[in-house]
Amino acid sequence: QVQLEESGPGLLKPSQTLSLTCTVSGASVTTTTYAWDWIRHTPEKGLEWMGAISQRDITYYSPSLKSRTSIARDTSKNQFTLQLSSVTPEDTAVYYCVGGVAYEYWGQGTPVTVSS
Repeated sequence: QVQLEESGPGLLKPSQTLSLTCTVSGASVTTTTYAWDWIRHTPEKGLEWMGAISQRDITYYSPSLKSRTSIARDTSKNQFTLQLSSVTPEDTAVYYCVGGVAYEYWGQGTPVTVSS
């Protein structure tokens, strides 16, 4: 059974960098057919795809977030990470790590609040 679990700080101040880690169990982050994504949810915007990393370490980013987003993979720990720089209150959301061929596997989500 594939399981994903997000971890990271729940509260940041504006201008800080958000760093989240997704720990994967039951599958390898090097699985050739899987991609690993970050998606966030707010009541106002709904689900927003942020970016992904493929099994070949190719990264894809939402155009609206590309300048502030970085996704990486740590194969030794079977994890992948998200960094979002220069956060503002508009980045307050529940952040999900997602994986699989077509988004089959979701973490439980971790709430992040940006507030001064």
